[in-house]
Amino acid sequence: MELVGAHKKALSVLDSTEAWSVSGSSSKEAGNLDSTNCKEDDVVSSKGQIIQEEEREKGGVGISVYWKFITMAYGGTLLPIMLLAQVLSQTLQIGSDYWMAWATPVSEDVKPSVDSSTLMIVYVALAIGSSFCVLVRSMLIRTVGYRTAKQLFSKMHFCIFRAPMSFFDATPSGRILSRASTDQSAVDFSILNEMGAIAFSIIRLLGIIAVMSQTAWQVFIIFIPVIAACIWYQQYYIHSARELSRLVGVCKAPVIQHFTETISGATTIRSFDEESRFRDTNMKLADANSRPRFNIAGAMEWLCFRLDMLSSVTIAFSLLFLISIPEGVIDPG
Repeated sequence: MELVGAHKKALSVLDSTEAWSVSGSSSKEAGNLDSTNCKEDDVVSSKGQIIQEEEREKGGVGISVYWKFITMAYGGTLLPIMLLAQVLSQTLQIGSDYWMAWATPVSEDVKPSVDSSTLMIVYVALAIGSSFCVLVRSMLIRTVGYRTAKQLFSKMHFCIFRAPMSFFDATPSGRILSRASTDQSAVDFSILNEMGAIAFSIIRLLGIIAVMSQTAWQVFIIFIPVIAACIWYQQYYIHSARELSRLVGVCKAPVIQHFTETISGATTIRSFDEESRFRDTNMKLADANSRPRFNIAGAMEWLCFRLDMLSSVTIAFSLLFLISIPEGVIDPG
């Protein structure tokens, strides 16, 4: 009787052994899988999401950044020529004004120092020289700006076309398009012109100060508090304006990204009847992009209003000062 059921008992023992081995291996695999999942969860939690939020710089822009920008084209060799052209232009303008003030008689009774033909020839020559210097300065600015923008654009394309796939997984296309369109347009047209305007305004201001120091140096008594007020306004305004400008650049990329995704998936959006949701999202992103622009406009109006008031007060005090001083203190010629 024992032999009759022996094969069944052997089969049951074999099945139990295989089941135990399978369960043991499955438990080990499950343990390994759990440990792997835990490690992957740790990695994911440590690294975070694939597409990170766009980083925004804080604080002021260093002088080294501006210096690298203006010396990128031709190693900065054209920079002294541009400054020299502006200095010569300002000097010739001051010289033409001084020539007209010196050579023109005060009244008909006074004999002119030079004849009218010499007066006009010298004045026209000084004006033509000043215009030529302005032309040279403008051509050099355009040449340097074109060269710098071309180099930056080529380097950006070189980096994008040779970037690994992980870069495109972690960087939205809207962010790349924003750099290649809006930021590149600012490099092409705005940055170098604004830097040149600042440098040329400083040279023009130094020329005005030099002229006033020779004729009416007493006016500097009024200009000292005005300069202090302008510096205070500049320090108060620049921090907010800088951060708002950076917010504009950060808020523009999501609008472009969402619009690009909406256009590419328009068929799927219509199929699932999700037009209203995408429309609302687009409006929210557009509003978020418009807020810093509105704040920039408000900050600019705030600064312009105070500078206009300051200039009006300065002109009024200067006129009162010039009228109230005794006769003969300032030489009108």
